[in-house]
Amino acid sequence: MKSAEEQYLELCQNVLEKGSWKLNKRTGVYTKSIINADLEYGAKDFPILTTKQCYWKSAIAELLGYIRGCDNAAQFRELGTNTWNANANENESWLANKHRNGTDDMGRVYGVQGREWLKPAEYFSNNKEDHTLDQLSKIVNDLSNGIDDRGEILTFWNPGEFDLGCLRPCMHTYQFSITDIDVLHVNIFQRSADIALGLPFNMIQGYAMLLLMSRVTGLKMGKVFHKIVNAHIYENQVDGLMTQLTRPPIANIKPKLSLNRDIESLSELETVTVDDFSLSDYTHHGAIKFPFTV
Repeated sequence: MKSAEEQYLELCQNVLEKGSWKLNKRTGVYTKSIINADLEYGAKDFPILTTKQCYWKSAIAELLGYIRGCDNAAQFRELGTNTWNANANENESWLANKHRNGTDDMGRVYGVQGREWLKPAEYFSNNKEDHTLDQLSKIVNDLSNGIDDRGEILTFWNPGEFDLGCLRPCMHTYQFSITDIDVLHVNIFQRSADIALGLPFNMIQGYAMLLLMSRVTGLKMGKVFHKIVNAHIYENQVDGLMTQLTRPPIANIKPKLSLNRDIESLSELETVTVDDFSLSDYTHHGAIKFPFTV
């Protein structure tokens, strides 16, 4: 099987050669896109790019914020990432949204849906815990007990509450599966991938999610199956991506991501920070600054 980076670079080349241009009405910037792409990477293939420097700690910090159910850009900054500053504070449609609750508020996006999915009103009682569904808690409990009901699905996609958040989720669903009694796999579904800037983060996050879930459930780490529906490049990213494609991957050294502590429960998982991770043998070409389109 080709490495994760080889698959990524082939996807970039495919979009550049075969993609179609379309104006993105939300951003006012043209994108070149293809529809339907698949990536696959296993436990021994940490999907970090060597053809440019990747800021892996920021990617993992963002994932940890989702796991904790954070809803404020300041919380993400405390965890070690600035990835939500722009969408929380520079997105014009969100700034004008009556549901926005001040500076840094993100609303009901991503991890909020994963940890506090609102139940229909008929389920409400005087007990506040009855108002929400913690999707992640159910999944961790099932997998820890060896249960795979083919519905161990964590989803951030809640159409009924799109107007309550600053951004619809891009990588929106994780489905976990157990094979061979004790091997855990995850299928990731991503509706939209900014492949120059966002996808390298998303690949790291998919791997880190499987690593964390395998550790907290006591299962062996299997594979990540990453489905992308719309893979695109913004017009102002083409030059940078063309530069990246001229660089040969550094394939003789395999980077390894490690979680340097034991976790056996969801409450312990919620205390993990980027300082609990280490990355060894990461050699890379120089950074490429891609513009971020809000």
